Amino acid sequence: YQDDHLVVADKPHFLPVTPGGRFLQETLLVRLKRRLGIDTLVPLHRLDRETAGLVLFSVNPESRAAYAALLREQGVEKHYEAIALRSDALQFPLSRSSRIVEDEQFFRQREVPGEANALTHIDVLQSGPQHALYRLNPVTGRKHQLRVHMLALGLPIVGDQFYPEARAVQEEDDYRQPLQLLARSLRFTDPVTGSVRAFESQRTLDLALLAP
Repeated sequence: YQDDHLVVADKPHFLPVTPGGRFLQETLLVRLKRRLGIDTLVPLHRLDRETAGLVLFSVNPESRAAYAALLREQGVEKHYEAIALRSDALQFPLSRSSRIVEDEQFFRQREVPGEANALTHIDVLQSGPQHALYRLNPVTGRKHQLRVHMLALGLPIVGDQFYPEARAVQEEDDYRQPLQLLARSLRFTDPVTGSVRAFESQRTLDLALLAP
């Protein structure tokens, strides 16, 4: 989607949003700037490189602060989907509230005692023999929040290379085993036009692929 103020992109797994480290040209931001010819394009939020789904970009510097404030004040309703182990012990829907801080390994996060700074609502969309498709609604936006909260429930997301334990860094990604986490939808009242905006990813997670 594209208009005078926003671009919404549907990112694939393994593609970083912005340049960094060994990913300089093959990023969502660089690809969009080249394709659309918009030098002023700036991401309004981030997705992990391993996560697929919707990313919101600002086009117009004059309206950028309004959209940034909307996200900062939790005015954007975000829904994700994830595949993890099925749980018969937990009662859904449920909410996970905790304090998340940076781990000793800088690329990971962890829960610690203290005042909560992260909140996620979680429900089950579909159950299989061993795994389930979950709907995740992050109220806050801490780094790796969904991955950490699912791990804390004993339900690490399928394909996660960082949680519960970081695997050895590999130069080549295994594209056959992406992280089963998808930024499925965004919904908000546009601070510039006043209209209700709703976007949905065309990508899907297939629970059947994990059937024994």
